[in-house]
Amino acid sequence: MTSLALTHARFQLIETFRIPMALIGSAFFPAASMIFFVVPFVGDDPVYATYATASMVTFVVMTSNLFQYGIGVAEDRAQPWDPYSRTLPAGAAPRFAGRILAGLVLMGASLVPVVVIAAVATEATITLTGFLTAVAVVAVIAVPFTLMGLAIGYSLPAKGAIVLAQVLFFPLAFGGGLMTAPGSAPGFVETIAPYLPTGAAVRLMWAAVGDFPVQWASIAALIAWTAALAGVAVWAYRRDEGRRFS
Repeated sequence: MTSLALTHARFQLIETFRIPMALIGSAFFPAASMIFFVVPFVGDDPVYATYATASMVTFVVMTSNLFQYGIGVAEDRAQPWDPYSRTLPAGAAPRFAGRILAGLVLMGASLVPVVVIAAVATEATITLTGFLTAVAVVAVIAVPFTLMGLAIGYSLPAKGAIVLAQVLFFPLAFGGGLMTAPGSAPGFVETIAPYLPTGAAVRLMWAAVGDFPVQWASIAALIAWTAALAGVAVWAYRRDEGRRFS
């Protein structure tokens, strides 16, 4: 199964790299935000620069998974190759695992510009332990956004998936407090942010890279979102399977 999953991942990556703009686009907005907002305004402050970098990392995790799976899956479903691949003896698991592996690679590539800008153009600081913790947190918070993307991709046709992904990403970013420093968002944002997937995710990132306290209510909310989105994603996949083979 491992070799088949790697083959599917390689296929997904080749398809993506044939259109470099797809990769550039997912990394552009966070990198541009770092350059135009973080570097000039809080770049000289080690604490705020570190928190801002963590926020941009969370933004990349959200957008790359939301668009990679939400739009990518919906577009693949419209191609003749997708229903054919579902009939192959290997089954769905290697294909699904390959898509996840490819998504992780693309997410990692999108994170590089943000981390490089933070390292060379700001006073952001992090210990080795904090860095390793942040890497682990990135893997954890990627799960609900991957499931969100899969739920969208398997529920809607390509045009609908594009619209929904575009409609969701900014309210989730703003409502989760990704655009402001910890404790600096408008009052209503501070109230709802810990319970949104983005707000819960960024609070874990802040705790990993700085002295921000771990908020157990946010962790519980993130677990609840993950379970709910997993249920929707499984339902959408099974419904799509049923429609194709009924």
